[in-house]
Amino acid sequence: MKLSILDQVPVAKGVTSTEALHRSVKLAQLGDELGFERMWLAEHHNTTSLASSAPEVTAAYLAAKTERIRVGTGGIMMMHYSPFKIAEVFKTLAGLAPGRIDFGAGRAPGGDGAAMSALASGRRPEMTEQYDKLEIILRLMNEQPTGESVYDAVVASPAKVQLPEAWLLGSSGQSAVQAGRAGIGYSFAQFFNGQASRAIFDAYKTAFQPSYYMEKPQIIVTYAASIAETREEAEYLARPIEISRLNLMRGRIVQGISPKEAKDYPLTEMDKMIIENNRHLMLVGTAKDVAEQLYREQEQFGFDEAMLNCNQFALEDRLNCYKLIAKEML
Repeated sequence: MKLSILDQVPVAKGVTSTEALHRSVKLAQLGDELGFERMWLAEHHNTTSLASSAPEVTAAYLAAKTERIRVGTGGIMMMHYSPFKIAEVFKTLAGLAPGRIDFGAGRAPGGDGAAMSALASGRRPEMTEQYDKLEIILRLMNEQPTGESVYDAVVASPAKVQLPEAWLLGSSGQSAVQAGRAGIGYSFAQFFNGQASRAIFDAYKTAFQPSYYMEKPQIIVTYAASIAETREEAEYLARPIEISRLNLMRGRIVQGISPKEAKDYPLTEMDKMIIENNRHLMLVGTAKDVAEQLYREQEQFGFDEAMLNCNQFALEDRLNCYKLIAKEML
């Protein structure tokens, strides 16, 4: 099974945004060294707890700092940007790092209402017709007619470069068939709601039509994970992530706290019940435990690649998660 990395560039308590971004460099270089397939950057706006607001920029920097690992976006939020500009950005990236760039597209806003309004310069955000927009982007990148007169007189430059792999993100299954029809990869965010199913992935495979971007269907499933030498340590390191999710569910986006602070964090009985009910959203345990679960779920759901999002408080603990699972599986 291929393994990959999703980085949201978390800004933990006591860490600056600059430090968080440079932690991403260290993570990418480790992934490059250990044999991970790709590293994607998420897109989040209007938050001080994540520093990944411009994933295409970070991807360019990481591509220059690594040798073989693929880098890209997981994903670029299409609603905010011109299809022409997106096509030119990713063709530029692909020209700079041929064979190593991924265009991962998402339909979500990646931020709250204030961020959406600001990104649209105060105009009404464009929230509909995202699949049509994706098709236009793919055609512009491939220098094909779009059927839209506004693009008839333009070519997305740089021209005639090796194009990136293209992927559509999803978390509910609604976009699976659309990804298949477009002939691109499908990336499912299992860590959002834990609702992966063979039916969703079979629908994608049935709908798949080969394209310039992909000859055969490919599926990535993304998991949150906490991996350590013992299960007890993995659970200890997972508690700050669980508390961050709890706060997010209540509309509070706060910087990640240390495991020591999390251990003493005041939780109501309701809080504890919510955390327990959401346990299935994260892989927690030793590398052997996590590997066994990944192989079971690959057999159950029929996906090709697992992408791991490890948001431990300390950099050394984040890096160790990837080291341990790589030693077990790669």
